[in-house]
Amino acid sequence: MNILTAAPYYLQITTVLLLGLTLGSFVNVCIYRLPKNESIIAPRSHCQSCNKNIPIWDNIPILSYLILKGKCRQCDTSISIIYPIVEVSAALLLLAGFIKFGVSIKFSILCVIGPTLLTIAIIDIKHKIIPDMITLPGIIFGIVAGSYLFGVKESLVGLISGGGIFLLVSEVYYRVRGRVGMGGGDIKFIAAVGALLGTKNVFLIIFLSAFMGSVVGLIGLVVKKVNTTTQVPFGPFLAAGTLIVYFSGEDIIKIYMASIVGGY
Repeated sequence: MNILTAAPYYLQITTVLLLGLTLGSFVNVCIYRLPKNESIIAPRSHCQSCNKNIPIWDNIPILSYLILKGKCRQCDTSISIIYPIVEVSAALLLLAGFIKFGVSIKFSILCVIGPTLLTIAIIDIKHKIIPDMITLPGIIFGIVAGSYLFGVKESLVGLISGGGIFLLVSEVYYRVRGRVGMGGGDIKFIAAVGALLGTKNVFLIIFLSAFMGSVVGLIGLVVKKVNTTTQVPFGPFLAAGTLIVYFSGEDIIKIYMASIVGGY
């Protein structure tokens, strides 16, 4: 019995939430620095306006934002509300995973992929890129973790299936439309996810992501926020699809198979 499971449940929950807030704070660093090809380790966190270093006591997730009323202590510039939203999102995501999986390997893996998916989604929304610094290590992590969860063969087949499908779609789109429709980041992202979750799950992720993307795209067309030439980042939908399948993929597949059997 490890220390976490030996502790009272409310302390377990508190520990998970604090871990989530801390990882969420790190996600904010990644969101700001990775698109600029800056180190996520050094230099210290600093105000984007006055460029002065942020003291440790002003860098406590959520609490510092509330105490400072969302402003830099040095220059009084407003701090984006996105920062605490990301921290809370990461904390709630880990809490949901802890409730679902308990203290387990699947929860440990979620502690890695949850904040990573959050990072990918927001960077893709803001910059329409998915950095190689995330996807390439993600492929390696996917193979290692996926081999543990499903076996080496299934992990490699999932990697090839996911990456291969997106590579084919990208090539066909380019040949037909004469422009890039799916970036290399999306291809490497789905390859990493395929390596992690295997063939059946990666197909389900692609279906769910495409469905959610289509719904959002149609809504955008109706309210005239997008048009047929607007580039809608696919990363957020892939991230959402991955989380849905990670939490409930087996149940979704069972329900689908049962409906097919029932139909006959």
